Amino acid sequence: MTNTNTHSEPEITIGISACLLGEKVRFDGGHKHHNYIHHTLGKFFRFSPFCPEVAIGLSIPREPIRIVLEGDRNNPVQRVVGTRDPTKDFTQPLLECGDEQQHWVRNLCGYIFKKDSPSCGMERVKAYQNEQPTRKGVGLYAQQIMANNPLLPCEEEGRLNDTQLRENFIERVYVYARWKKIVASGISAQGLLDFHSRHKFIILSHNQKRYRELGKLLSNIPQDNVEAFSDDYILAVMSVLKKPSTRKNHINVLQHIQGYLRPHLDCIDKKEMLQAIEDCRLKDAPLTIPRTLLRHHFRKHPDDYIAKSYYLSPYPDELNF
Repeated sequence: MTNTNTHSEPEITIGISACLLGEKVRFDGGHKHHNYIHHTLGKFFRFSPFCPEVAIGLSIPREPIRIVLEGDRNNPVQRVVGTRDPTKDFTQPLLECGDEQQHWVRNLCGYIFKKDSPSCGMERVKAYQNEQPTRKGVGLYAQQIMANNPLLPCEEEGRLNDTQLRENFIERVYVYARWKKIVASGISAQGLLDFHSRHKFIILSHNQKRYRELGKLLSNIPQDNVEAFSDDYILAVMSVLKKPSTRKNHINVLQHIQGYLRPHLDCIDKKEMLQAIEDCRLKDAPLTIPRTLLRHHFRKHPDDYIAKSYYLSPYPDELNF
């Protein structure tokens, strides 16, 4: 599909586990090359590959490492040790490695981690408690990166196989990239309001209650402390966007946007538009169909407010699913 996104998008850099790009850094000397990430997402994002296990001095190949859980069964402490020699403890080096990368990680707009990795897995990593396997572990490097960068969109490569989770991650990356761009140019009350206005429909598609709360919050921006206020605002926005949008909320947004066209559509166009939205509601049809129809009609009947909104073109068309 031709990219018809007219918004000026920033250049975007994403951190990534190096093995996913085909680098032979794994314990067995191999890699976990991910074709979609490398050859599709790679058309739109610059990647910063990194392997924390190599960075802390582990060799290639090497003894595998694993997570062990110690102490209170309900609130255990994680350690990462050698699989064959558990006296080799890599816990502190991995945590420190996460802290030491902040100088470049702070400039990223997203991060893709290797699933199931004792260093890079985001969740449900195999961990051993009293020698019994569980899925309670979190990769220590990934844990530290996420703790140090609460706004940063993060995802595992395995979860990107799920269309909804993939779309959610890409959407968050673009929202965060646009936010970093306005912060770099100097945040102001007007800039904050403009950012919110352009992303209102995206926020609404995720959570109607939080959408209303954020609107009220922005009605009282403290002029003497805009930067601190904006920090709280974007933390709330990225938290809302972390949970994928629902089909019901999308239908609500599409119907709302359609209202801007009501004076301009004839009976046939209205019927086609309503049917496209209804197919999304009843048949789980792709949202790209009503979005494309709406964009078509807004090209014929421009509306300044809709033209500035990112909802109909949240990212380049080639990334639509």
